[in-house]
Amino acid sequence: MRKLMALKPTALAAFLGVSAMIAGSGPSLAQASTPLTIAATNGDITALEQAIAAGTPLESRDSRQRTALMLAVQNRDIEAARRLIEAGADVNARDDIEDTPYLLAGASGQIEILRLTLAHGADLASTNRYGGTALIPASEHGYVETVEALIAAGINVDHVNRLGWTALLEAVLLGNGGPDQVTTVQRLIAAGANLNLADLDGVTPLQHANARGYVEIARVLEQAGAQ
Repeated sequence: MRKLMALKPTALAAFLGVSAMIAGSGPSLAQASTPLTIAATNGDITALEQAIAAGTPLESRDSRQRTALMLAVQNRDIEAARRLIEAGADVNARDDIEDTPYLLAGASGQIEILRLTLAHGADLASTNRYGGTALIPASEHGYVETVEALIAAGINVDHVNRLGWTALLEAVLLGNGGPDQVTTVQRLIAAGANLNLADLDGVTPLQHANARGYVEIARVLEQAGAQ
């Protein structure tokens, strides 16, 4: 909360506006749970395989429009996710809050599942409810392996979300300035991120780093030529 209160009015208003939009949305086209979604929810691999073998549609959904694969990702269940993806589950299927298995795996730093989604058609240009790619929340949390995998896959490092933030800006704005955040910033710089791309208030990553006392991040940015 302190990080949000420290934001300038323009950025804070954008954040609150998107949050209100999410709060006002609800499940649509609700469907009853199926044997496949129940098995994924329970982490029951045997039941999952039986449901797949019985021909239960892989894209069947629960009342929140979550597929079995989305449920497996939410449960951080690598084996269930693997079985579903290898059976042909859609890694880009959206739920009622605009998440997909790929986007969620990236945002939560689940590197094994993320790599599976990347190998099975993940849409690198897809965005979450904030209008951000998977790289942006991964950078915010300092998930270095995830950031590296997404960069290697060819994701746009300078994508700007609805809040006016890039991956580099979020790594500074919403990070803690620690070692993983420093490494994340270094990876983004090496990938060619625009160091001076400012937020909606015209504040650059370096200015944010200095304002927050993130000395090491500021040093890395300055050495790379940031202003």
